[in-house]
Amino acid sequence: MRNALSKDGWIITSDPLRIRYEEIQVSADMAATKLFAAEQDARRIAVEVKSFISLSPVRDLETALGQYIIYRGFLSLTDPDRQVYMAIREEVFNAFFQLKAIQTIIKQNQILLIVIDTTNEVIVQWTS
Repeated sequence: MRNALSKDGWIITSDPLRIRYEEIQVSADMAATKLFAAEQDARRIAVEVKSFISLSPVRDLETALGQYIIYRGFLSLTDPDRQVYMAIREEVFNAFFQLKAIQTIIKQNQILLIVIDTTNEVIVQWTS
């Protein structure tokens, strides 16, 4: 994931990204920044990398979705300009995230995805 983001022009600024709100601290896998020269502005993201390697991808999604919503909620209060993305392998995206039921959950919860070709270490898709 780190290499794919770097190849796409992102600078990793935290690995992991510690998110603190009130008495709670959690950690997303990383934070990255990319400067967009035309806009003279930087885009900042938090990335939670999910492997989906257990016997139950639904259970993996339950866990990933909970983390994502917590990180997004805390960051909306502490760092509102940073967008949260869930990074997944292209194989997982094609086999599991294309299921209609999963697409519904992703859309309802407004999950932003980064899809990675792990063999070539490149980003193949951003979803919003």
